[in-house]
Amino acid sequence: MIKAILINKQDGAYAARLADVGESELPDAPVTVRIDYSTVNYKDGLAITGKSPVVRKFPMVPGIDFAGVVETSASAAWRAGDRVLLNGWGVGEAHWGGFAQKARVNAEWLQRVPESFTTRQAMAIGTAGYTASLCVDALVRNGLIPGQGEVLVTGASGGVGSVAVALLANAGFAVVASTGKQTEAEYLKALGAKQVIDRNELSQPGKPLQKERWAAVVDSVGSHTLANACAQTRYRGAVAACGLAQGMDFPTSVAPFILRGVSLLGIDSVMAPQTLREPAWSRLARDLDAAALERMSRVIGLEETLSAANDIISGAIRGRLVVDVNR
Repeated sequence: MIKAILINKQDGAYAARLADVGESELPDAPVTVRIDYSTVNYKDGLAITGKSPVVRKFPMVPGIDFAGVVETSASAAWRAGDRVLLNGWGVGEAHWGGFAQKARVNAEWLQRVPESFTTRQAMAIGTAGYTASLCVDALVRNGLIPGQGEVLVTGASGGVGSVAVALLANAGFAVVASTGKQTEAEYLKALGAKQVIDRNELSQPGKPLQKERWAAVVDSVGSHTLANACAQTRYRGAVAACGLAQGMDFPTSVAPFILRGVSLLGIDSVMAPQTLREPAWSRLARDLDAAALERMSRVIGLEETLSAANDIISGAIRGRLVVDVNR
C-alpha cells in the first residue's frame, strides 16, 4: 500500500482525501517511480478544490509533477536507480500524478534530474519554475538581450513569477516585479527585482495603446493585466503569456500587435516537446541561484496539500510549496 491524495466524484459530490492505495491500482505504464517530492501548483489547487474542471477522470491522484528514483522500468530509456522528474503531460488530470509515494508513467514523459539539483530542489522549481524558464527562453529567442530596457514580471510573488524574477535578474535583465502583496517587496528585491510595483497599476481596464515602457513581459495573470502589459510594451517587444490568475479573458485590441509590432508568445508547459523542456531545465541549472531557490520555497507533508490548495487559489502562497510525499 502507498499513501496518496485521492479525488473522487460520486453522485455530484467532489472530494479529495488522504488515502491508502494498493500499488496494483496504479495505472498500467512501463516505468514505476518511487517519488521523493512533488509540489503544489495553481492547477493542483484547482484540481483538489474542484473550482475548475481540471480532473478529467475519477478516481484521480492529483499532482502535475514529481521527482524521484526509477524503481522498475520496462523501457530501455530508463534503469532502476535513475533520478527523474516529470512536468505535465496530463499527469494529475487524466493520468494518476505526483501526490503519492509512487507513480507509474510512460517513459517519454520523464526527464533526468539535472546533476546540480537534488530531487527536492527540482520540485522547488517544479512546473511553475519550468514554465518561467520556458517564458524566458521564448523572450530570448524573440531577440531580447540585456540592456534593452525593463522587463516586467506580473504575479511576481507566486511560483512562476518568483522564478522568472530570479532567472531574469541573474541573466542581467532589469526586472520590474508586479505584485498585490507589497509586504513581499523585500523578498522580490532579494530575488533580483530592481523595482516593485502594485498590481493595481495594471489590473484595471486601460487604453489599447499606452505609454511604451516594457522591453518584454512575463505574464502569469491574464485578463486586464495582460492587456495593459501588451499596451505598454515597447516597439518590437514581446510578451510571454502563461497564466490566468486574474481571468481567461483578454480585453484588448490588435493595436499593440499591428502598430508596434508587439509579439504575444503563448507558453504551454503541459505538452511542450523535449526540445523545449531540455533547454528550459538547462537554463534553470545555469541561472537559478541555489540561495534564491531556498528563499522562495518551503516543504510541507502530503496531507497538507489539501489545505494548501485553497491557499494557492486565493493567492496566499509566496513562492513554491514542495511536498514531501513520505512525510
